[in-house]
Amino acid sequence: MKNIFIIAAVIGAIAFANTGCKQSGSKQSNDTTQLSEMQKKVNEYAVVKLTTDMSKLTDKEKQMIPILLEISQIMDDIFWEQTLGNKSAFLDTIKDAATKEFAVINYGPWDRLDENLPFVAGVGKKAPGANFYPSDMTKEEFEKWNDKNKASQYTLIRRDAEGKLKSIWYHEAYADKVKKASDLLLKAAALAEDSGLKKYFELRSKALLTDEYFESDMSWMDMKTNTIDFVVGPIENYEDELFGYKTAHEASVLVKDKEWSKKLERYAAMLPALQKELPCDPKYKQEVPGTDSDLNAYDILFYAGNSNCGGKTIAINLPNDEKVQLAKGSRRLQLKNAMQAKFDKILVPIADVLIDPAQRANIKFDAFFSNVMFHEVAHGLGIKNTITGKGNIREALKEQYSGWEEGKADILGLYLVTKLIEKGELQGITVEDAFVTYMAGLIRSVRFGAAEAHGKANMMCFNFFEDKGAFKLNPDGTYKVDMDKTRQAMNEWSAFILQIEGDGDYQQATDYMAANGKVRDELKVGLEKLKTANIPKDIVFEQGRTVLGL
Repeated sequence: MKNIFIIAAVIGAIAFANTGCKQSGSKQSNDTTQLSEMQKKVNEYAVVKLTTDMSKLTDKEKQMIPILLEISQIMDDIFWEQTLGNKSAFLDTIKDAATKEFAVINYGPWDRLDENLPFVAGVGKKAPGANFYPSDMTKEEFEKWNDKNKASQYTLIRRDAEGKLKSIWYHEAYADKVKKASDLLLKAAALAEDSGLKKYFELRSKALLTDEYFESDMSWMDMKTNTIDFVVGPIENYEDELFGYKTAHEASVLVKDKEWSKKLERYAAMLPALQKELPCDPKYKQEVPGTDSDLNAYDILFYAGNSNCGGKTIAINLPNDEKVQLAKGSRRLQLKNAMQAKFDKILVPIADVLIDPAQRANIKFDAFFSNVMFHEVAHGLGIKNTITGKGNIREALKEQYSGWEEGKADILGLYLVTKLIEKGELQGITVEDAFVTYMAGLIRSVRFGAAEAHGKANMMCFNFFEDKGAFKLNPDGTYKVDMDKTRQAMNEWSAFILQIEGDGDYQQATDYMAANGKVRDELKVGLEKLKTANIPKDIVFEQGRTVLGL
């Protein structure tokens, strides 16, 4: 992408954190005949209000939330810089209200749920490296360049006055913003009544100024009794599709549902045993996952930055640092209110159109919740380092890593759900419920398109299962799940992904995804039916102070 687009093709995010706002998305209308094409795109997102029972919060916790919203806005501003550049320059050039609204949803002029196709005239393709790298830099130039910090998750790559590449730490590139966010975190820490939360805020405040996140990640893992939670900083590497090295800034403000969390806590201790049962060669499951992991359910009150663009996450699995995962495992946060919204507004309507009528009774929220929850658990299973001496999997698979890792988590999640149902550990759902709900969930994620890691992963899985006869297309255009073949395909697909990751086979990972990470013609017909039925692709939010009554 040319520099003009890095500067010009940046859509301004509305300053919503401080004032409370309605994040983009218009009210749905069944009559689309009079709507513009851009308004139809906006209406592909269902509007969801993010709130919780505020009465369960203490006075100090209520005072803390506006501070966290302000920090979230800062993370949002940084993400705009990372994905494009100057966030206000391009927004001012857009006169059509629907186009502007869709641009805010997508954090730019590319449709993130439709192969990143540009929807603003004069804008070219989205740069694979976003704004993390110089627009004229080639992969070859980067790989030949000798710099110890070039592959860090926390550096930008720029050119010096002589045109040579240089690394700039995030805390230097965004010095004013991270300093303000750091100060605000200390202000929040002063209000924290939970000692673990207080320590985390203090250490995270320091980390934003140094780009050294290990200590704060470890303290985040140690939090057990907090009600408020806050994911903040450079977290995920999805935006860097050039190498998959660079992490983007985001924030999520969360309130723990302690009643639901109590139901989930017993599963963490089962991880080492579940690891041993994975359906693969023993060499791909030789690492022992940490047992200090925990599973909790939350209401999410605010999305910002990378977590708010494209398909919205409904569960969180962190930290991503392999050293922390091996030492303490990871925390899995199930975003119950967002998950329920996607189930009601998207998954059930999809099933009513594309799932065999005889199997629609198997579409259940508890099955959806379990599949999503154990997807996050499964990120901690398998191995983190290749068995072929190629380093950790993230480095070995480069930009292919995100798609394959999401694929691993997705299929191993289903495997774990199946095992736990059979062991009597998961109550209220059957294996048939899990399989059919998984099928509908695949279709939901496939709609995210090939430009998004989760979409790529689910396309590969869908095609693999279809080739194995696990999903059969009926004459009426609905899909029927063959239970026995689904079980077999689940085991085989699990083993294949664990082999790809364990071997660190970059070329095979690239070739397989290129060949199979696509929507085939038969499914395209089904997806068109969903479009005709006006079923939303995803959700956007009413969120912030006003919605929370603060």
